[in-house]
Amino acid sequence: VQLQASGGGLVQAGGSLTLSCEVSGRTLSGYTVAWFHQPPGKERSFVASLFRGGSNIYYSDPVKGRFTISKENAKNTVYLRMNNLEPEDTAVYYCAGSARVILSSHRSHSAYTYWGQGTLVTVSS
Repeated sequence: VQLQASGGGLVQAGGSLTLSCEVSGRTLSGYTVAWFHQPPGKERSFVASLFRGGSNIYYSDPVKGRFTISKENAKNTVYLRMNNLEPEDTAVYYCAGSARVILSSHRSHSAYTYWGQGTLVTVSS
């Protein structure tokens, strides 16, 4: 399974970006997918997750109400729509996936088997 993240870039505070993560090698519908980010000098942390089946979606508190995770099974692609971006959102963003993620661990990077290469988002003030 391979994940290819794209869509990062430089944006002003208050702006929007949409990240994409194209999955190849497996059917996306059978996987729980997530986005993590790693700000400069900090550890990788949870941003959002979407459980297989599509009914359970979770966000970290800092992005709740601003970011939206979604997927398009026909294109085998996961998206992260980011609105009202803040300088604190500056980070490398990674998509991740796994066929076996349980609710108690979905915010942990260790729960995910497959990772994309990361895409840099820079938000200027």
